[in-house]
Amino acid sequence: MYVTTVPNRNSPPAVLLRESYRDGDKVKNRTLANLSHWPAEKVEALRAVLGGDRLVPAGEGLEIVRAMPHGHVVAVLGTLKRIGLDRLLARGPKRRRDLALALIVARLVDPASKLATARALDQETASHSLGAVSGLGRVAANEVYDALDWLLAQQDKIEKGLARRHLKDGTLVLYDLTSTYLEGRCCPLARHGYSRDHRSDRLQIVFELLCSQEGCPVAVEVFAGNAADPGTLKAQIDKLKRRFGLSRVVLVGDRGMITQARVREDCAPAGLDWITALRAPQIQALAADDGPLQLSLFDERDLAEIESPDYPGERLIVCRNPQLAGERARKRRELIEATEADLQRIKDRVRRARHPLKGAATIGRAVGAVLGRRKVGKHFHCTITDTDFSFERDEAAIAREERLDGLYVIRTNLPADALDAPATVRAYKSLARVERAFRSIKTVDLEVRPVFHWSEDRVRAHVLLCMLSYHVEWHMRAALAPILFDDHERAAAETKRTSPVAKAQVSAAARRKAATKTTDDGLPVHSFRSLIADLATLTRNTVRFAKGNTLTMLATPSPLQHRAFALLGLSANTDL
Repeated sequence: MYVTTVPNRNSPPAVLLRESYRDGDKVKNRTLANLSHWPAEKVEALRAVLGGDRLVPAGEGLEIVRAMPHGHVVAVLGTLKRIGLDRLLARGPKRRRDLALALIVARLVDPASKLATARALDQETASHSLGAVSGLGRVAANEVYDALDWLLAQQDKIEKGLARRHLKDGTLVLYDLTSTYLEGRCCPLARHGYSRDHRSDRLQIVFELLCSQEGCPVAVEVFAGNAADPGTLKAQIDKLKRRFGLSRVVLVGDRGMITQARVREDCAPAGLDWITALRAPQIQALAADDGPLQLSLFDERDLAEIESPDYPGERLIVCRNPQLAGERARKRRELIEATEADLQRIKDRVRRARHPLKGAATIGRAVGAVLGRRKVGKHFHCTITDTDFSFERDEAAIAREERLDGLYVIRTNLPADALDAPATVRAYKSLARVERAFRSIKTVDLEVRPVFHWSEDRVRAHVLLCMLSYHVEWHMRAALAPILFDDHERAAAETKRTSPVAKAQVSAAARRKAATKTTDDGLPVHSFRSLIADLATLTRNTVRFAKGNTLTMLATPSPLQHRAFALLGLSANTDL
C-alpha cells in the first residue's frame, strides 16, 4: 500500500490510499480510500508508516547537537569582506591569512586574550561560529601568535591600501595619540609616563592614530610609554609624505603635539599644512592689555580672526563659547572648594592642641599632596612654618583665568581662500572623532587594555589588530546608525547650526530615539555592543535526526536582526 496525490483538474488534488496487486503478468492498482479530507500531517504520518519508518513522539526524532552564536559573526565578517579589507591581505599563506582575518573579527565579536581567542576558534572548544564558517578546524595557540606576527609584517601594505581608499592630496588628516597600560615589565616599549587612563602605577605605551576627516582610521603607530607628544610628529609626517605618497595634506593635531618647535623644525621643512590650537599661556599673552586679543571683539559675535607679530604668516581664529565658559567656571569653583576643605583639615591638624602636625617639611608634604591632587595650587597663597599653616585664595589669579573662560584660539598656516574661518574651526573640532575611536578601542568595544604581551613586536601587532577591528566597526556604525543611539541625521542638523563655535545640534530623530528608546518603526534602539550581543542570538545549529544524519540550520532572524542585516547590505540567512 502507498499514498499518492492525483491531480483533479480545477479542483484540489485528491489524496488516495492505493494498493498494488498482480493480475497474471500485469501489475495493477486499486484505490482503497480517499484521504483528501485528512490533515496534511496525518497523511504524512501514514505515508511514513507505509514506507517502513519508525515513528517516535514529537521532539524525540531529532536532536540539536550544538547551537553556536552566529549572527554577530555574519555581520562583522560580512562587513569586513564588503569593505574589501580581506583583499588587502590577499597574498600569503592561506591558513595564516584566514587566521589573521578571524582575529580581526574575533576582536569585535568577543575581545579576549589570544589563548582564549584560540579556544573560541577551535572546532572542539568553539564559543561562536567564526572558526566553523572560516573553515579553520583545529586551532592551536601558537598558530594564533604566528598569524599575529604575519599580520604585523603586512602593516605597511595594509596602511598604504587604506590610505589609497580614504586619503587624497589636499585632504584633512586627523592625528592624535593616547596611552594605555601593560601588565608585566618585560616589554622594551613599557615605560613610566603620563597615563591617560589614570593608571600611573603601571608601565605605559603610547600609540597614535591617523584618521580621515570623517574619523575612519588609516594607520597606527606605537611608541615607548615615556614618549613626548610632540616627538611623535616627525614619524607621522614621514608616513604621510614618503610611505603614502601624499604631496599635499593638512594635518590636524592637538595643541600638545603641533607645537611652535615642531612647526619650525618638522612641518615647515616638509611643506606640510597644519591646523592646531594655542595653549593657555599663549592665549594669555595675546589677551594682554596691549595685545591683539581684546574681549570687546566678542560683544556681538563668537568668532574673530586676529593677527600677531609672534605668529608671522599664520592665521589666528579666536572663538568664545559662553556655554564652555560657564562649565569651566563651575568646574573651577568646585575644585577650589574641595581643595579648600582639604587644606582646612591640614590647618586644623597643625593647630590642634593634642599631637599637632609639626615641621615645615612635614606640613609642606601634606599641603603639596592636596594641591597636586586637583591641579589648582596656582589659585592659593600658602604660608608654612614649623608650627603653623595658613592659606587664602589668590583672587587675582582666579579673576585672570576667569576672564579667558570659554576662549580658545585655532592656529593654522592655511590661507583663507583655501579654508575659511568657520571651516577651520570645524576641522579642528573634528579631532573629537579620533577621541571617539580611542574610547571604542580602549573600553567596551575592543578592550585594547591591559596589554599582556611581552615582546615589542607582539605589542605593536596587538595594537594594529585593534585598529583594524575598529576600522570595521567604523563602517558598521555608519551603516547601523538608524538603530543605534548614534545621531544618523547629524549632517542635516549641522546645516541648522548658526556657528561652528556653538554647541552641536542634535537632530529630531536622535532626540526621539533617546526619549522613546525605539526607532521610528518600533524597533529597540541599541548601543553598538548590545546590538552585537543581540545579533549573537541568531544561532547556527547542528541538528541530528533519528537515523543519525546531521545538517546545519540557522535560527529564524528577528525583525531587528533582519533590519540590521539589511542596513549592512547582508543577508540574515547566509552562512558565509
